[in-house]
Amino acid sequence: MKLSFPNPSRCFDASHRRVCFWGYDRTIEISFFVGMDALKRLCPDMSDAESGFLQAFDAVRNRIQEVADKVYTRDGRDSCAYTLAAEDF
Repeated sequence: MKLSFPNPSRCFDASHRRVCFWGYDRTIEISFFVGMDALKRLCPDMSDAESGFLQAFDAVRNRIQEVADKVYTRDGRDSCAYTLAAEDF
C-alpha cells in the first residue's frame, strides 16, 4: 500500500529552512521535511525567501511525494518523521 497525501497543506519551517508536509499510512500521520538543498536541486532558481520555498515545493509536489513514499518504511521500527535530502532526488 502506498502512502496517501490527501492533505495538500504544507508549511515553511524558518528555523530549519525547510518545508513540512504530511502523508498517511492508513490512519498514521507521517511528517516529512524537505530542506533547502533538496529544493534547490529540484528548482535551482528558487528564491531563498519563504515564498520561494513554498513555490518550489508546489512546482514539484508530485516528485516529492513519490520520493517520500520510497523512503518511508512500514515495518514499525522507524520514525514517523522523515527528512528528504538532495541525495534522495
